[in-house]
Amino acid sequence: MNRMRAAVVILGLAFAAVAIVYWTMPAGSLPSFLPGFEAGSTVMHMKHGIAAAAAAVLCFAFGWYTGRAHA
Repeated sequence: MNRMRAAVVILGLAFAAVAIVYWTMPAGSLPSFLPGFEAGSTVMHMKHGIAAAAAAVLCFAFGWYTGRAHA
């Protein structure tokens, strides 16, 4: 179970990083592999960031759940 917990926590950290990128960069400055990239656009994709943050929270919650002691 430790491998699964580590993988889920790493995935959560990746989602948290993606959320920060969405909240701090306009669409024209996003890496082209991220959804929402529009060349020359100054729009901020707040909903994409919220979705990525929610995914991070879910990953962290699942990692906590899998790592707790079972009696």
